[in-house]
Amino acid sequence: MKLENIRHAPEQIAAYRRAGYWTETTTVDVLERHACEQPDRLALADGRQRLSYAAYAQRSRRLAKHFIKLGLTSDDVIALQLPNWTEFAIVVNAAMLAGIPFCQVHSDFRAREIEFVLRYTGAAVFICPVAFRRFDYLTMVGELRPALPGLRHVMAVGSDVPDGVFDLRAYLDRAYLDKAGLDQDGPDQDGPREVPDAVLHARRPHGDDLARVAFTSGTTGDPKAVLHLHNTTNSAVRFANRGHGITRDSVVLVFLPAGMNWGLLNVLQALEAGCALIMLDVFDAVGAMQLIERERVTYFCCAPAHLVAMLNSPELERFDLGSLQTVVTGGASCPIEVIRAFRTHLRGDLLELYGMLETGFQSWTRPTDDVAAVCGTCGPAIPEVQSKILDEHDRECAPGAAGEILLRGPSVTIGYYNNADANAPSFTADGWFRTGDLGTFDADGLLRIVGRRKEMIIRGGANIYPREIEEVLYQHPDIMDAAVIGIPDARLGERTCACVVPRAGRTLGFDDVVGFLRPKIATYKLPEVVEVLSEMPRTPTGKIQKAPLRAMILRKLQSGQESAAQGTGLHTPLPSLVDPSPNLGPLRGPSPQGEGERR
Repeated sequence: MKLENIRHAPEQIAAYRRAGYWTETTTVDVLERHACEQPDRLALADGRQRLSYAAYAQRSRRLAKHFIKLGLTSDDVIALQLPNWTEFAIVVNAAMLAGIPFCQVHSDFRAREIEFVLRYTGAAVFICPVAFRRFDYLTMVGELRPALPGLRHVMAVGSDVPDGVFDLRAYLDRAYLDKAGLDQDGPDQDGPREVPDAVLHARRPHGDDLARVAFTSGTTGDPKAVLHLHNTTNSAVRFANRGHGITRDSVVLVFLPAGMNWGLLNVLQALEAGCALIMLDVFDAVGAMQLIERERVTYFCCAPAHLVAMLNSPELERFDLGSLQTVVTGGASCPIEVIRAFRTHLRGDLLELYGMLETGFQSWTRPTDDVAAVCGTCGPAIPEVQSKILDEHDRECAPGAAGEILLRGPSVTIGYYNNADANAPSFTADGWFRTGDLGTFDADGLLRIVGRRKEMIIRGGANIYPREIEEVLYQHPDIMDAAVIGIPDARLGERTCACVVPRAGRTLGFDDVVGFLRPKIATYKLPEVVEVLSEMPRTPTGKIQKAPLRAMILRKLQSGQESAAQGTGLHTPLPSLVDPSPNLGPLRGPSPQGEGERR
């Protein structure tokens, strides 16, 4: 994959270098340093094995040499679709050691998404599980492969790898059997065919080299391919570690999918700090709390829904969670009731964060903040990243006025790959990135997200920000989940529809919802339709997906089977909109034990 123009202004790049944000140091150097300074320290643990930093580095080097032996170069892309297993971290670091960009995708992606990613990136290698959560990945890629001439190698992780497929796990465990005439690497096996250390060293990346390509969620069409250098990626990692207090003594738990941006950054945060990373492939509240107690976890990141699951678990008081120091939540506003429950039942500081794939992390609340004052905000902008809010005429907004959030800084993407139509409107001439998020800065500099520009409801010429209404709905004692969307209206342009999920054993009607809102928000913002649902469609990181939610509501309305009475009545819950999120459903518990266990 060829590196395109960097959309950072030259004077900004010079400033990043002077400040030490952009350097020649990469994750490759960090891993080698930890392997030298603390070889026996725990680096990675999942449900199958525990690896020291020495083993982490050794396995990464071994796989990097194999990539080189396959003829892969910086012009290629290694695509990986792996759950939160140790092999994920090893593949990422092996790709970087060999100077090859990687593209991680969520393990829940299926044929259409995978074909799009592999075709768009021209990936030469695809690495996937044999099976995970009852899905056969090898059959999927086998059916896609005839239409993907650029895909030269498929590698699989798991048991019972079929003949003709490279068994990556066995190879990394130094037990690879040449079942299909495939080459074996390693000094103990290959002898003179081993790739020399000097060749591997010559492939070391520089800070300004392309590290990865990652895809947006594609809520407005096909996903966009976001390009990140080593420097943009590592800037985000270092800023988060500094702000969240991650050190060598930390223990990081990651159950956010490593195939998504935040999960990947958690993996790299632990590596940057030189601490232990505990990987949970499928979230469930009890399993996560078991790991926190067993591994003495100090830090994890999550969506508010994960916290709700833990706090609502009848097993909560059974676990010793006193090791927790920092918990970071994002993707949706954390209701004040959840924050209060966290402070009552859990230890450590709960921070709310704002960030996105294209830009890294931009703001978060601080342990010293007054909870009531910052609730519903993302805290102040961090000093390393510039932030401003512009109105529809690109004029800077006064405190309290809503507009689009623009960002500029060392962690911001260099642009979208092969997508001039997306790059042109997304970047200003002087390197500011238009996030598409709408927000306000108050007089104290606290950032509040009020919605997505594309989600803003325009009712009779008045702008309505869904998040403002949602935050009030979350204060209702009988509401578990809430989402506000706009639906077409011939007279007003749009009407406001509130979609709510009641708490277990509770019922809700139009009057319950609107009556609760009436004294708290302006009359024109009140929902004119209320839908009571059994669940919300969610992304793998727990964020409510408004595009499929809106599509479902519109289909229902257009079919003439409208369940929402305008102003009266109790609403019949809709059927399940999507399968439960793979990170929120009924799950199996973890057991990071010895190497002999099977996943």
